[in-house]
Amino acid sequence: MRILVLGGTSFVGRAIVDDALREGHEVTLFNRGRTGPELFTQAERLLGDREEGDYTALSGGSWDAVVDVSGFVPRHVRQAADALGDRVGRYLFVSSNAVYAAGVGPGADESAPLRAAEWTTEEVGRDTYGPLKAACEQEAASRYGERATIVRPGMLAGPHDNVNQFTYWVRRTARGGKVVLPGDPGQPVQVLDVRDLARLVSRLLADDRGGAFNAMGPAEPLTLSEMVRVCAQATGSEIELVLVPPETMMAAFPLVRPDRVSEQSFQRDFGRAREAGLPSTPLLTTAADVLAWDRDRGEPPLDVGPAPEVERTLLSYVQG
Repeated sequence: MRILVLGGTSFVGRAIVDDALREGHEVTLFNRGRTGPELFTQAERLLGDREEGDYTALSGGSWDAVVDVSGFVPRHVRQAADALGDRVGRYLFVSSNAVYAAGVGPGADESAPLRAAEWTTEEVGRDTYGPLKAACEQEAASRYGERATIVRPGMLAGPHDNVNQFTYWVRRTARGGKVVLPGDPGQPVQVLDVRDLARLVSRLLADDRGGAFNAMGPAEPLTLSEMVRVCAQATGSEIELVLVPPETMMAAFPLVRPDRVSEQSFQRDFGRAREAGLPSTPLLTTAADVLAWDRDRGEPPLDVGPAPEVERTLLSYVQG
């Protein structure tokens, strides 16, 4: 299969390209050439800039499928479709769980209401990310109809993570000792290995399947405290969880959510994706691989999670 990937060298795209090449597909990358230029030397590279609307490199060629991992505003999808015309088969858009409207409760599937699409701004932020992705989905569906496939991942983890929310807990538990945990230790959490997402994408393309798919994990329900303990197990460290009041710095701790948010965002039904071939890598494996990758890159500073001195202050607060 000939696959065109819009993006393809950062975290999600990197995992998708790696899986596609391993499956023997012929891959073409379209991006600015700034991230990971040393990656995937066997793949064809076309240079362009979606922010600037430069799709000149896509004026020729044809592909069986397109995987769009770099579309964040509807103009990106519209211009890509205009540039490609009918020279592509299926258009798979990597969207987000953030497209869903609030208030549907746990267990919601792909039929749940979506947030109102955002068409008036291209500022991607906390309040606009989901609505902009919803608009991107509409662009893809209006242009390609039954040839459009929408994948809606939730929280992702794995090597080369550029968000680092799961990475924080792997690194923190590796230090061992008393670990501060605000909020409810029984809070549900859904975390998917990015390589499982990549496998799902490959299978959807191979089976020529359209529609929307929630890409979540792991296979069995997971709580926040269980996740932290699995991270500790992967690092071989002994930890003691210290619970602090939920109103205390909750926002600073990755993957800790208020009840009304965790009920929705961390309890999605992803049975449709499982039926389509979404695998489920054991969380212990994901944590061990993240640990090895993080150490190999020299454990650079993370832009998520509380500073050590904040955690020490919270421990002092709790222990009197």
